[in-house]
Amino acid sequence: MPTSQSASDTEPPSLPLRRWALDAAQAPVRVAERAWRIGAGPDGFLLKAYPAPDRRRMAFRHRVTAALDAAGLPVLAPVPSRAGRTLVVAGGTGYVLYPWVAGRRRGGLELTYAQCERLGELLGLLHAALDEHTPPVQQEMLVSTPRAADAVAEIDRLLAAVPHDGTDFAALTGRRLAERRALLVEFADHQPPELDVSTVGHLHGAFDARRLRYGGSGNVTAVLGWDALTTGPVAGEVVRAAASLFATGDERGLDLERVRAFVRGHRSAFPLDAGQIQAAVHRAWWERLCDVAPLRHRYVGGEREPAGASALVGWWSAHLDLTLDAFPAAYGTEPVENPAYG
Repeated sequence: MPTSQSASDTEPPSLPLRRWALDAAQAPVRVAERAWRIGAGPDGFLLKAYPAPDRRRMAFRHRVTAALDAAGLPVLAPVPSRAGRTLVVAGGTGYVLYPWVAGRRRGGLELTYAQCERLGELLGLLHAALDEHTPPVQQEMLVSTPRAADAVAEIDRLLAAVPHDGTDFAALTGRRLAERRALLVEFADHQPPELDVSTVGHLHGAFDARRLRYGGSGNVTAVLGWDALTTGPVAGEVVRAAASLFATGDERGLDLERVRAFVRGHRSAFPLDAGQIQAAVHRAWWERLCDVAPLRHRYVGGEREPAGASALVGWWSAHLDLTLDAFPAAYGTEPVENPAYG
């Protein structure tokens, strides 16, 4: 007999389905861990399960996403049950129902410059709406800054664990770890300050290609992933989003033309200033430099993650001044005409 946990992973209980008066003939189809599609076509739904849900946090998130949806933004508001609740709890597990969203994923490098600008504008519109529909956030925030010495110590531990078996992979592992260690030593005095005085607010928290769906016209049909809703410096989210969306995954680093277009779009909807963007670039680079986890997972943990994250750190460190100028360029002169902007 399966345990309740394994059963909840494969098929939701009938109680939450009845709470939404869903057609019993529409058997749930598991599409991800603790997520099921119910019904087909544009009238379908997505049911998500949350073990031991934080009711207060989820209620706040549901109010926010409902407000963004009502403002005309491509955000899915949860569907209320017959009793008006957006969170239904059964057996200690919370269930939330969303409209099924059509559309496909697109990588940031697939977008034209004009589409990159519109995407940046969309993030700016989300920031503006979040600012309007959420409580004020303390505008001076201590942001924990990783220490280069801690990262070096972690790399030394990983180097000690590399097997001396003469294999090519062991040699590659040692070389990649040593390269990161050398960068950390070289840039140890480039640590950003912990007090961030830039504009702070509520943020999406995970704005990247995996959370975006596009329609046939190239417009975004849905911004998903609001479970990550958080607070922090707005410029930080702009920079993190651009660095994720427009990383090439190889030695070419970042597509800075698309980065500029994206930041320009954001500025049109939620202007910050060049200093905030530049400080966020500095911090984002530093956090990636000190983040040893991708190296550990790929070369020591055996998870064989893509090498793109590590490649970006090397490129970004070699082009730090270039990125510090390129990201905030939208706050300077207007861009020249470019035929790739179509």
